[in-house]
Amino acid sequence: MKQVVLSADDFGLSEAVNEGIERAYRDGILTAASLMVGAPAAADAVRRTRALPGLRVGLHLVVIEGPAVLPPAQIPDLVDASGQFPSAQVRLGVNYFFRPRIRRQLAAEIRAQFAAFAATGLVLDHANAHKHMHLHPTVGRLLIEIGRGFGLSAIRIPAEPPAVMVACGMEQGIGARADPRWTRLLRHRAHRAGLTTNDHVFGIAWSGGMTAERLLRLAPLLPVGRSEIYFHPAAWRDAALDALMPDYGHEAELAALLDPRVRAALS
Repeated sequence: MKQVVLSADDFGLSEAVNEGIERAYRDGILTAASLMVGAPAAADAVRRTRALPGLRVGLHLVVIEGPAVLPPAQIPDLVDASGQFPSAQVRLGVNYFFRPRIRRQLAAEIRAQFAAFAATGLVLDHANAHKHMHLHPTVGRLLIEIGRGFGLSAIRIPAEPPAVMVACGMEQGIGARADPRWTRLLRHRAHRAGLTTNDHVFGIAWSGGMTAERLLRLAPLLPVGRSEIYFHPAAWRDAALDALMPDYGHEAELAALLDPRVRAALS
């Protein structure tokens, strides 16, 4: 059988994102969203979720390029004076793996983010990480170990099938072809911990560009199993989106989730 989950990342980043996610669920085909608990509009996202019965919400763990939950004094090696994680992915990856002091701070922050989610009173549907940082062995291990204590039952495995993307006309580089191999450890750890995972994911190669036309091309090519298609919808452009994702088509992704042709193709 083929199953599809349609999810949105960055819930709580801004009211424009929150409005886009709400509209995509109310009037479109969105089924799930991932909440950044330390983001500026997180409280607004939680308020909206309470009025959206059926929207499945999980934790969008932030350990890169975003706000931490703990104060900088408690995690001085992770964040700057304003409490922001840096965007240097390679340097962060090395530090998270090799430096015990940083790993201890990282574990404390991950626990704080799960606790912040629990404090909202929302049911924890799943977890994943901003920029898929849970592919990092240390981050993935901590997310699973700490998350289980908060009732975590499912995580996203960011494994996008290269053959399907090639069939969609997307040329694949070496990095894209290597992604399924990088996910094997994460999938193994998740299944060993009793967590549910998707079989495939879509949204990596076309990140920020999940248009209706692309989804119509993808729909008949979806493989057997459970696929997650993730989006970054927003109802309008704002300063946060311009600063962090200037090349993303947030409004076009919302339009795709509202498009009746896409609904029919995926049904």
